[in-house]
Amino acid sequence: MTKVSSTHFTYLPMSMRVLFTMVLLVFGTGYLMAMIQVWESHAGRDGNPMISGKDLMIAYGGNPEGTKLESALRGPMADMLPPEKREVIFTWLHEGAKGEEFDSKINPILQEHCVMCHSPSVNPHLPDLTNQDGVMKVAAKDTGMTIPTLVRVSHIHLFSITFIFFITGFIFSHAYVRPTWVKCVVLAAPFVVLITDVGSWYLTKVWPGFAWVVIGSGAVMGLSFATMWLISMYQLWFYKLPKEIVEEEGRLPSI
Repeated sequence: MTKVSSTHFTYLPMSMRVLFTMVLLVFGTGYLMAMIQVWESHAGRDGNPMISGKDLMIAYGGNPEGTKLESALRGPMADMLPPEKREVIFTWLHEGAKGEEFDSKINPILQEHCVMCHSPSVNPHLPDLTNQDGVMKVAAKDTGMTIPTLVRVSHIHLFSITFIFFITGFIFSHAYVRPTWVKCVVLAAPFVVLITDVGSWYLTKVWPGFAWVVIGSGAVMGLSFATMWLISMYQLWFYKLPKEIVEEEGRLPSI
């Protein structure tokens, strides 16, 4: 049986090398933007500006010590209100979110800063902050993301990340890496931890400690992506092949 092997970047047409380079540049920029978005979405939920395991515990499993409104205002919505107005809302929440104080203390703040987005007529997917009933729903105990929301985010995450790592991995398969098992581990790792990452979103609701699995899985994915990206970019344009590969006209060993 003939063994199928890939060809090193050096022996690919210039047009394909340019194509691979442009794809890696765009994917690299996109991955960086994704990391910034993760930071912006989760950091600060525990009151500390740095992202932590507790931030992810709150995002996925909820915060038994707080409310959805407080978690949002300490996290992704922190910049939407001046600090002094956020403190007014926090004080109201900590004192039991008394309905008789809503119109005088809370509603004016929401009307000025929040209802332009948090209105059913503008975005039905966001909490309704145009009236007291809607606000009281997010003033309740924070239980994290709902299962329907997790399912919706999960299938998007699984399909999109698989697509990204398939293309990046295909490009990386043209790199010369020894020993071969290291190359295989780098290729396989992001797909394995993608499952543990998404699965831990749900398991964090059962035991908050699974938030650390989310962090670990993300770190492995990031390390795998960076390894494939850097090696591929370097070998596309700067790497000199060993003599034995040159003699094989760039055909990489198939095992």
